[in-house]
Amino acid sequence: MKKTLVSALTTALVVGAASTTFAAANPFADVPADHWAYDAVSQLAADGVIEGYGDNNFKGDKNITRYEMAQMVAKAMAKNNVSGNDKAIIDKLAAEFSDELNNLGVRVANLEKNADKVKWNGEARYTYTSTRHEDAKRANKDELRLRLEPSAEVNANWHVKARLDANNDMAKDTTDNVKLARIWAQGDYDNFQVQLGKYPHATAYDSYLMFNDQMSGAKVTFGNKLKTSVEAGRLNLKGDARYGVDEAADLQGVTFNYGLGKANGTAAYYHMQADAFKTTGYSKKGTDENADIWEVAGTYKFDKNVSLLGAYAENTKADVYEKAGVAQLNYKGAQKANKGSWGAYVAYRHQGGNVAIGCVNDGAGFNQKGWEFGTQYTLMKNVQAKAIYFDGKDLANDKDASKLFGRVEFFF
Repeated sequence: MKKTLVSALTTALVVGAASTTFAAANPFADVPADHWAYDAVSQLAADGVIEGYGDNNFKGDKNITRYEMAQMVAKAMAKNNVSGNDKAIIDKLAAEFSDELNNLGVRVANLEKNADKVKWNGEARYTYTSTRHEDAKRANKDELRLRLEPSAEVNANWHVKARLDANNDMAKDTTDNVKLARIWAQGDYDNFQVQLGKYPHATAYDSYLMFNDQMSGAKVTFGNKLKTSVEAGRLNLKGDARYGVDEAADLQGVTFNYGLGKANGTAAYYHMQADAFKTTGYSKKGTDENADIWEVAGTYKFDKNVSLLGAYAENTKADVYEKAGVAQLNYKGAQKANKGSWGAYVAYRHQGGNVAIGCVNDGAGFNQKGWEFGTQYTLMKNVQAKAIYFDGKDLANDKDASKLFGRVEFFF
């Protein structure tokens, strides 16, 4: 008798445990009609916390699966600004359907994360330039450009980024093929950053006196108030107005930047090597293939509206056009998201062609010196207009040169 009773109890416990395990493991098992969860979800629906499932209707008169119930609970958990009573109901439901939520949550979270892994930014812009040189015909250019900048998340610290450009010459009605201008992997940590690939190579600290393009290689930046950047790679000289050859120069550089309150200072050294430097007008013997460029720069903010920037650079291997510098006074600044915001600046630039090798500016050009005036205005959110006027001389012949630049940009 005792054995029979023990066997019966054991069988009941095993069957009960098995059915309980099956219900938890099978998210498609129906929630019983008399389960308290129906009343709880009905209350949340009445309070506007959830809208139901499937066709957005909560079917209170029909049994639903634990999976469907967990879906509604997950939606409720994602809501903000719910009442204290509804929050208590949601917590109770979350405890009841924790197994289903764990399975569902992992899957949904991964889907949402994957959907957000690749983000796209970009701009469409129209640019007009009118360039004049003494004793030369004026050159005008109308150009449209589409720029796309995807960023794909690899993990919490690493992203793969790129830039795609396509240009349209409006005068000739011709469009270039889409060009992959940049692609690089970037790792961001506390006070430490790594860039690998063809990454942006722009010196904002000197108002882009030295470089404003991209290069292929590796760059490491570390530090807090004192930031140190070390980089090495190859910089193509094809776009350079002086050298104009499809040759890449070896480049190694180190930059030290220190910020203290209203002041910010930078010291930099760049070493470059290329056969293109073996030209008349670079070194007296025409045999030096190296460039050793030293630079100092600084910015001081007088208040939230006014700042002064200055920079000086010299290539100790070049014999001519070996010096470059800029002094620039800035007032306010246009912000893309703030309609009606604007900024203006006035600058004097001296851009010796054998030191400002990677200089690509909207105003003063290659191997020029003179005054530059610029302004920018936010017409509406994410739409800006910019105008720049340069008046100066070509360093090669000391003849007058000027440039009028205008641009309208649509950011997205």
